[in-house]
Amino acid sequence: MNNTIMEIKIQPMQKSEVDEVLKIEEKAYGDHHWSKDSFYGELSNNLAHYYSAYDLAGNLVGYAGSWRVLDEAHITTIAVKPELKRKKIGEALLNRILEDCYKNEIKYITLEVRASNTAAISLYEKYGFKSLGTRKGYYQNNNEDALIMWTENIFWDKFKLKYQENVEKLKEYIKIR
Repeated sequence: MNNTIMEIKIQPMQKSEVDEVLKIEEKAYGDHHWSKDSFYGELSNNLAHYYSAYDLAGNLVGYAGSWRVLDEAHITTIAVKPELKRKKIGEALLNRILEDCYKNEIKYITLEVRASNTAAISLYEKYGFKSLGTRKGYYQNNNEDALIMWTENIFWDKFKLKYQENVEKLKEYIKIR
């Protein structure tokens, strides 16, 4: 077990947080990041569900969002302050989205991820996502392809077992309030 467990609070994102979110967004995605209006639009969209993660000192450390349509969810973004990557914050945010999917009877989850983003791809694969195709030239800044990743039905025993194992391991590194 890790001796230094990080503690974070994850809460629904508010419009008042968008300026701080944009600071992470710009560092994470460079010149082709979402605008303030894009986030405001998402936070006004009834299908969209966004979360902010804070450390105990009240600093924004990451955020994530998804859309829910019928029995499917689409993860739109997960980003963490660059200096805090590899501290399980992104995994905690992904876990929050999965928890919400279980609570809202969402069966399938999809997302796009840069083909070169091996860290994110590994995390998604750890949680049972599989690459089922490619969107050629999806990213405008460099024409990079995106992998399209999907889960099986998250209510299937095989998926739920993997999810529960991952949640237990995550608790060794991070406490979510």
